[in-house]
Amino acid sequence: MALVKFDSVSLAYGHVALLDHVDFQIDPKERVCLVGRNGTGKSTLMQIIRGVVSPDDGEVWKQQGLRIAYLAQEVPEDLDQTVFDVIAEGLEGVGKLLADYHHVLVELETDSSPAQLDKLAKLQHALDAEDGWLMEQRVEKVITKLELPADKSLSELSGGLKRRVMLAQALVTEPDLLLLDEPTNHLDLAGIQWLEEFLLGWNGGLLFITHDRTFLQNLATRIVSLDRGTLTSWPGDYQNYLIKRDEQLAIEAEQNAKFDKRLAQEEVWIRQGIKARRTRNEGRVRALEALRSERGQRREVQGKAKLNVESGEASGKLVVEVKNASVGYGGEPVVRDFSTRILRGDRIGIVGPNGAGKSTLLKLLLGELSPDKGKVRLGTKLQVAYFDQQRAQLDLDQTVMDNLNSGSDMVTVNGRERHVMGYLQDFLFPPKRVLSPASSLSGGERNRLLLARLFTKHANLLVLDEPTNDLDIETLELLEELLIDYKGTLLLVSHDRTFLDNVVTSTLVFEGEGKVNSYVGGYTDWLRQRKQTLSARSTVDNKTLNKTTKTNIRSEGKTAQAVKGKQRKLGYKEQRELEELPGKIEVLEKEQSEIQKSVSDSGFYQQDKDKIANTLSRLETVEKELEHCFERWGILENPEEG
Repeated sequence: MALVKFDSVSLAYGHVALLDHVDFQIDPKERVCLVGRNGTGKSTLMQIIRGVVSPDDGEVWKQQGLRIAYLAQEVPEDLDQTVFDVIAEGLEGVGKLLADYHHVLVELETDSSPAQLDKLAKLQHALDAEDGWLMEQRVEKVITKLELPADKSLSELSGGLKRRVMLAQALVTEPDLLLLDEPTNHLDLAGIQWLEEFLLGWNGGLLFITHDRTFLQNLATRIVSLDRGTLTSWPGDYQNYLIKRDEQLAIEAEQNAKFDKRLAQEEVWIRQGIKARRTRNEGRVRALEALRSERGQRREVQGKAKLNVESGEASGKLVVEVKNASVGYGGEPVVRDFSTRILRGDRIGIVGPNGAGKSTLLKLLLGELSPDKGKVRLGTKLQVAYFDQQRAQLDLDQTVMDNLNSGSDMVTVNGRERHVMGYLQDFLFPPKRVLSPASSLSGGERNRLLLARLFTKHANLLVLDEPTNDLDIETLELLEELLIDYKGTLLLVSHDRTFLDNVVTSTLVFEGEGKVNSYVGGYTDWLRQRKQTLSARSTVDNKTLNKTTKTNIRSEGKTAQAVKGKQRKLGYKEQRELEELPGKIEVLEKEQSEIQKSVSDSGFYQQDKDKIANTLSRLETVEKELEHCFERWGILENPEEG
């Protein structure tokens, strides 16, 4: 039986129908992802399910006694309540009693006066009457499960932990249906992976909105697309959805073309001379009027943003060189003994937990921050354009137009002047929206406005700090294409795994205690290389351990002889294999080095896709062969006892 069911539901704001007689349902244990362009009504659909918004027409059916929990896009910034208080709020009236009781218990440690004890007794009595102790167990259970600091103030926590607290507030009600609106926004990679694993083990129904394609691919059992007021359900994963969506759009375009051709023919007929009008078929005239009406009601596919960036004058070949640089605050290292060399055309991803020091590293690379030790050398002719994830560059009191170009009607893009209205339409801002204050814009619209500002600047070094937040998937893919074709140098901070894989040529990763390591390729490449590094270290450690053991055995004299007598001797083929291994490893390491050098080249990812794929596949094969050779070497040097 469905948890929620829509029967011919409609909702319109002004003349635009967000939902146009849609049918929809969510079944128990389903994980449904709701996708669609910014502004199509995805969040509104969630509010209808919650009962916060009522539809204009149709019926919304919910399973009797259905418990629904909701996690909003935005996380409160300045709440002074403790984590326990915030989570208990999810239980409404009983939650307030529990929060008060929890506070009194804490206060009793320093104040056990009769007044405090009396207050505690009254709260205990009230909780007895409301079955509050069961509710307290729920709060404690979710705090333990999500590993949260119960007595810390929410304002002291990182963005990722705040997100986890708000999720705990939703889960404490033990909902049958969980609604998540952009749950990965402002989470770091560890937080996203934790949430992904948690939701994969979730037993209730789940409806979520996300722009994170890896999160979507790993989590959704069904995708529902909201487009021009219509809901379409697509079983399967995200890759299947992309194929089926493109097929449907192609069919729609073909049908529209045939319809428009027929309409044009009928318009020609109706405009013929007097003789034709005298003999015209009245039924045909009525059919033409129906065609005109149908054409007038058609809602076109929303246009895509048109993104172009000013490359500016080419910088020098060297963009920045860092040698053994360290930066710290209050005696704590943020970046320690870091060295790198960035050349013109490199696209560098920067990855790390929230608070690790990614912004500090950016300032170091841009020469805005002097290292405590070590050297930073900047290249020549650098023109920097910076995208700020905090959107601090926007004046919310000014209009969209004023934010773009300080009120001027014209803007210069790629060497030619354009009217601001036309330019902003490339970023999906209709004329009426251009004159609205920036404070009225959604998160996605603010990001598009920042991109519009950024792309008017002459720049050969783009610095993008979390540019993907709040962008819909289509705009995200267009931004990817733009950055792949960009001729300048790119520094990109992002937690979007697919975006990193598709855009960057190498990745700088914060790996604890101020250590920043460099890896060839994107996020997936980093994971593979890290796994191989850990495996190689394990092999080296085992070899060292084996050598130490052999030394100890030999030092034991007679015991060593006894043990040696028991050891299995190598056969001729094994002895030959052991002798050949060093040369084989040397050849493989040389090939690995050459391929990695090729992949690091700024023009590598601008080649044919098949050539890129074959090169990366060969790199993976070489690395696996090397790992196998080291394992065999360890085995053959230390044969098991016979």
